[in-house]
Amino acid sequence: MRLFRKLALGASLLALAISACTTGGGSSPVASVTGATIKIGSDGFYESRLMAEIYAQVLEANGYTVERNLGLGARPVTAAAIEGGQIDLKPEYLGSGLGYYDKTKPTGDPATNQKELGAILAGKGGGITVLGYTPGQDTNAFAVRSDTASQFNLKKISDLTAVASQLTWGLPPECVTNPLCGGALKDAYGIDVATLKLTPLNACDAPMAEALNAKAIDVAELCSTQPAIARFGFIVLVDDKVTQPAENIAPIVRNDFLAKVDKAAFSKLLDDVSAKVTTEVLLKLGVDVAVNNKDVKDVAAAWLREQGILK
Repeated sequence: MRLFRKLALGASLLALAISACTTGGGSSPVASVTGATIKIGSDGFYESRLMAEIYAQVLEANGYTVERNLGLGARPVTAAAIEGGQIDLKPEYLGSGLGYYDKTKPTGDPATNQKELGAILAGKGGGITVLGYTPGQDTNAFAVRSDTASQFNLKKISDLTAVASQLTWGLPPECVTNPLCGGALKDAYGIDVATLKLTPLNACDAPMAEALNAKAIDVAELCSTQPAIARFGFIVLVDDKVTQPAENIAPIVRNDFLAKVDKAAFSKLLDDVSAKVTTEVLLKLGVDVAVNNKDVKDVAAAWLREQGILK
């Protein structure tokens, strides 16, 4: 989902992360004929890693050899990695992915976001294709504790404008330059991040939610499918200025990789699994990973077996 993810790592750390990746699967008719080993990456937060793992396991089950480069960092890192060929595929949140390249383009319609992002990525890194997207989505959300909501009568984000300076905000470090975070708050709501009492924390990770619950911060930038929202009874404020776009998830794939394989067959494998990922699925699997502390690989495998995709 996101522009709101972990800080970009340095080039040296990126190279280290990629060189240290693990390889799954083995040789097979598909892989041996095409010579197609696919390098799959993801952003740093749990849901992106989970979606990448789901795609990886589907491909492995169909004869591809997969090199995993999961949890690389924020979008500046993963965008550079796929454009530069260090990875071949990553799950992308359509609205934020589009906003990363052009903040004026994202809409509330996933089909439009997919089309616009595809047009931009066609000219990046030798060409990158956007495959089919999930019916489920995970949007950026600003949340408060129920006591804060009651104290300041907070129901929507615009209610924060008058009291913004009285609150401690938990925002990702890149929020200031992020058009869907700092840009949206300032342009739509008149809240200048540079003037806030701010605690920098990575969005959608447990420390952000824990800090909000512990009253170390009063406003947190979370993800709408984050299990901590229900667990701690947080109040998600209505984005009444409609600043956040549709955030359906789609794998984006380098064209030079697609040229090595049967593109139609490859795309169908991933499109079919994406079609099964509803918002409810993202919530359920998120609980398994983020609350029950189950391994991402195990959660992905169990769900794929439940769907009859894996045996």
